[in-house]
Amino acid sequence: MNWNAILELVVTVLKTPAVITLLAAGLAWLLAKGYLARPEWQKYRGYIISAVKLAEKEIPDDTPNAGLAKADWALKYVLTIYEQATGKAADAKLTASIAQGIPVVHAELEANLGLG
Repeated sequence: MNWNAILELVVTVLKTPAVITLLAAGLAWLLAKGYLARPEWQKYRGYIISAVKLAEKEIPDDTPNAGLAKADWALKYVLTIYEQATGKAADAKLTASIAQGIPVVHAELEANLGLG
């Protein structure tokens, strides 16, 4: 049995666009499931959706590092709204949780609404 030929065939199949797409979709699904298990940011999902939509309007696409700038803007917006609603600043754990939720919500909006 020629193991090199088998290995080459496996690598060739793994490099196909269909397999790469399936692997990426599976990874995205796993990440989303992991993030969705975090109830901290789910409570603020509406704020995050608004922040992502507003960041798309506020930050021009030709801004250097536009994606990071939009994510940063969205995070600051959610934290500001949180502070206004509760009268206190978010702690580090909640801030990290919201920061992790922003890309998940953005991906969902992009997939469902063509946002992006």
